[in-house]
Amino acid sequence: MVQGASSDAEVKMVAILRVLSESPGPLGSIAIARELENRGVFLSERGVRYYLRIMDERGFTQPLGRGGRQITPRGHEELRTALAPEQLRFILERLELLAFNTTFDPDTGVGQVAVNTSVFHESSFDRALAAMRGVFKAGICVSDMVAVAEGGAKLGGIIIPRGRIGFATVCGVTINGVLLKKGVPMESRFGGILEVSDWRPRRFTAIINYGGTSIDPSEQLIRARMTAVTEAVTSGEGRVLANFREILAASRPLVEETLTKLREVGIGGVYSMGSVSEPVCQIAVGLNRVGLVLVGGLNPIAAAAEAGIEMENYAESGMMDFRDMRSFWKL
Repeated sequence: MVQGASSDAEVKMVAILRVLSESPGPLGSIAIARELENRGVFLSERGVRYYLRIMDERGFTQPLGRGGRQITPRGHEELRTALAPEQLRFILERLELLAFNTTFDPDTGVGQVAVNTSVFHESSFDRALAAMRGVFKAGICVSDMVAVAEGGAKLGGIIIPRGRIGFATVCGVTINGVLLKKGVPMESRFGGILEVSDWRPRRFTAIINYGGTSIDPSEQLIRARMTAVTEAVTSGEGRVLANFREILAASRPLVEETLTKLREVGIGGVYSMGSVSEPVCQIAVGLNRVGLVLVGGLNPIAAAAEAGIEMENYAESGMMDFRDMRSFWKL
């Protein structure tokens, strides 16, 4: 871990990690220095190479051919934990970036979608899939389209370690991105635990605001063992991961039309939509606004965690071409 998070060197290393984490491929020192300058961090190419050598030694980055670097799983973990006070808006900014980068078109079923990536031990992957089956069958997910990668491959921006298997699920921020391209801004308020009663969403029992955390809410809640997703899909009574969004009331007809098209191509995830200015699942919404409850994309993963299976989760890990994903039922 980077120690003493207040030093200038550590701030620059975290800035470099952030650039690498948001890049679709490896970057060299020139490209990194240029991107840092665009973000207001001025560091020479030579300085970038110096810090990259340090991060290589610490396992945060991995050198590739011709001087390029890519961030490692350990680097992603460092990025999420270092300089926490300075990263309180990190998740919200990440959501906004992925929404902007989403190019998926529900009219054609083609384009980039945002994904979450989970990493399992090879020996436990089949058990994990078995634990997830009921969740995908019940539709407590954004989509049943997934992707699988073995060690050494890259999945949703995450390099899968040897001896592990990566599993990508569609992230709910894809809906934000599709609506953004339609001219509809969507406000992401929080993620949390949604209590389900008699198969219906009832109320939020735990809330983590995106603007006040440096770690994705779903990741935190899975680690804290606060979910009861398996119970929800088997008995209709339980606790699932969910997110709360708001839209302008005037945009509702376009939103409903777009959500219908998304469902037709295999992307759902909207658990409940309220009326204008009316609370949804006991959450108040603003004047002339409509609240939406989105099912968390990591609910299948939460079910695997409930079954005692260990994994590492990277919510909002990156982008994937939707054509590179396949139905969970075809694995």
